[in-house]
Amino acid sequence: MNKPIIAVQLYTLREQMRTVEQIRESLHKVRAIGYTSVQISGIGPIDPHLLKEFLEQEQLTVCATHNSWQRLQEDLDAVIFEHQLWGCKYVGLGAMPGHYQGSRDGWSQFARDASTIGRKLRDHGLQFIYHNHAFEFQKFDGVTGLEILMTESDPDAFHFELDTYWIQVGGANPVTWIEKAAGRMRVVHFKDMGNAGKNEPVMAEVGEGNLEWPQIIEACCRIGVEYAAVEQDYCQRDPFESLAISWRNLKRMGL
Repeated sequence: MNKPIIAVQLYTLREQMRTVEQIRESLHKVRAIGYTSVQISGIGPIDPHLLKEFLEQEQLTVCATHNSWQRLQEDLDAVIFEHQLWGCKYVGLGAMPGHYQGSRDGWSQFARDASTIGRKLRDHGLQFIYHNHAFEFQKFDGVTGLEILMTESDPDAFHFELDTYWIQVGGANPVTWIEKAAGRMRVVHFKDMGNAGKNEPVMAEVGEGNLEWPQIIEACCRIGVEYAAVEQDYCQRDPFESLAISWRNLKRMGL
């Protein structure tokens, strides 16, 4: 079994990557930690050619992106161009738009609409991937929203980018859902869950919380995940330090 490449979801560094110069400096720091791949999400405006130049200077690849639903609908040609420019196959959507979420019919409609976009991307050698939060575990007639997406979308055009933390928040088991996504997930989000003593979950560096990482990693290896993107929406310390902690812990776990 091949092991996933450890990547950084740059949304973690969104406050440190607002300007072009900050983007350049942050990519350098990410590479210095040891990461070799990044997911483009949440960074400030930058010409895609210049971003490619910065990435090449640091010998960083782009494992995936996150894009707005509006952009996927209205500016797909530009999205395709950027991914081909960066050598990135996986075109991510960070969350399902709210107007689909209120009913089972809405979830079914989103599965169809996203599949249509996914088929267009596949025509250009790219792959649509969907990132979950916790709301996907709301049930409609006993079936979770995430299950609806899995069963009613085009399995070739609609893939997943499951987030370990949000699966747990949703009351589900990350390992179970990783296994459900077999054949349809090449990028996963690694995010740990801790507790600050207030009976509330907090996002933690990978290995510093309570998720069962040996089992999660083994499941990802078994189903053929290519990239494990470390993400921490909110850090309790400097986010570069948090990313370094996650990196070291994952290397100790064998990645």
